[in-house]
Amino acid sequence: MNSKRVLIVAGEASADLHGSHLVAALKRLDPRLTFCGIGGPRLQEAGVRILFSSSDMAVVGLTEVVSRLATLTRAYLTLRTLLRKDRPALIILMDYPDFNLRLARAAKRFRVPVLYYISPQVWAWRKGRVETIRHCVDRMAVILPFEKEFYRQRGVQVEHVGHPLMEEIPADLDRNKARMDLGLHQASPVLALLPGSRKEEVLNLLPVMLQAAEKIRSKHPSLECLLPRASTVPSKLLDGLLRESTLNVRVVQGDVYRVLKASDLALVASGTATLEAAILETPMVIVYRVSPLSYWIGRMVISVPFIGLVNLVAGEQVVPELIQADVTPERLAQEAMDILEHDERRGHMARKLRALRDALGRGSASERTARIALELIQGNNLAL
Repeated sequence: MNSKRVLIVAGEASADLHGSHLVAALKRLDPRLTFCGIGGPRLQEAGVRILFSSSDMAVVGLTEVVSRLATLTRAYLTLRTLLRKDRPALIILMDYPDFNLRLARAAKRFRVPVLYYISPQVWAWRKGRVETIRHCVDRMAVILPFEKEFYRQRGVQVEHVGHPLMEEIPADLDRNKARMDLGLHQASPVLALLPGSRKEEVLNLLPVMLQAAEKIRSKHPSLECLLPRASTVPSKLLDGLLRESTLNVRVVQGDVYRVLKASDLALVASGTATLEAAILETPMVIVYRVSPLSYWIGRMVISVPFIGLVNLVAGEQVVPELIQADVTPERLAQEAMDILEHDERRGHMARKLRALRDALGRGSASERTARIALELIQGNNLAL
């Protein structure tokens, strides 16, 4: 067994970010550790040897997996071989359940400890996967407050570590300064467009967002639009879609928090970005659209009342959700203007988002998770 090598799997942009902070925390605790696996630029910067890029792995919906099947299969077989031949001290899995739960089963077979950081949404659909987690995962480090009790009731060893976004989003961001830094007019309404971190999401959602923003601009001519580009989304893809719009949308590289803080409203693809907006108290409209078949299958198995994480954590509809056929330029513009033009509704939403932010915990998720990881590594070395 390689007693100082850690295998990490972060199949999406948000996991790449959170994983990089976890790796940094682990290196502080034990500088001798080395890392390899699946990730993006943030993990690479943190010193992880990237075997497969998360941008080639990210998919949305069930039918979209088909186009990436060859890459997914090659990545799985490569990591499975590493587990068998190299036997790392630990494997850290982050969300990405269909791929990662298969790896968890392989790790169990080859006696490699498994830490699952950032739970797959088994509480929402396909609850049967909990059995795989119970048998193959040594420790769960969950980031949403209600997840701990869900797993505890099902016999999984679990700890709530808080949400990693709480340590990544600067607490001192100021709206006026953010606008000044971005060169925005203080009096202009500012709209943030966040169509997702996957290519399929962007293709599905950005054209609708742009058409909705055009309708909003027709009533608010001074509207300014910002689009923070996720590292997993090619610039050429965005440029091609933006050329088809009459809007002057400014693409901001990697500064999503400043963009959200500066904005009066965000149009956001369902996912982690909704929590980023919530923590920054930015009112939003959540949108979700996948292929018809993916949606039909999802509706058969999903057992939660909301799509957006913001509403799920709050336990009520704090922000509007537009799903599938409702994702039209007209509906999106209507919902957006209803928030932009009514100060009372926008203020009420911001207060609800502030309460939700407080429920997500304090900024120490990476440190807590790193200590759990080290316990597993040390325990495994002692067992040898």
